Amino acid sequence: MGKKMIFVTGGCRSGKSRYALDYANQHFSKKLYLATCEALDEEMAQRIEHHKKMRGPEWQTVEEPLEISDQIKLHGDEVEVIVLDCITLWLSNLLMRRKDNLEIMSEVSRLIDTVKQIPASLIIVSNEVGMGIVPADPLSRRFRDLSGMANQKIVGVAETVIFMVSGLPLFLKGGK
Repeated sequence: MGKKMIFVTGGCRSGKSRYALDYANQHFSKKLYLATCEALDEEMAQRIEHHKKMRGPEWQTVEEPLEISDQIKLHGDEVEVIVLDCITLWLSNLLMRRKDNLEIMSEVSRLIDTVKQIPASLIIVSNEVGMGIVPADPLSRRFRDLSGMANQKIVGVAETVIFMVSGLPLFLKGGK
């Protein structure tokens, strides 16, 4: 299989991560899971442990909340596929470090440029956060807007885009 960039999006608990992992397990043997989540509370720590068990021991795992482009560049020659989970947590991490919108979108551009430079395929997981109510506070609206802009920029270069609904993949761009 040649290099691919696959973007998997959907709502919370829609099956995005499961789909990304299953796809990687079916098509690749040397796999890296790049986790952007930080265990800031007990619930998140439990979710991280659940995800580790879901992957199994054949996965290499790198936990990096901010410098994902650097990690992709570092490991992109060593593995066949990188599952990046997830863009929206990464954006949240950048926002909480008081990055402005221009800096954040520059990081998105850097991610795209980095992906083009590596031989590994990339499966990117991201939440679709723009389909609900308009958030009441400015920070939440900013997060929603940045997520939408980042997702649009990434899907512009992805070969395949999948929208997950209740565990079912809907192919929006490209094919299986």
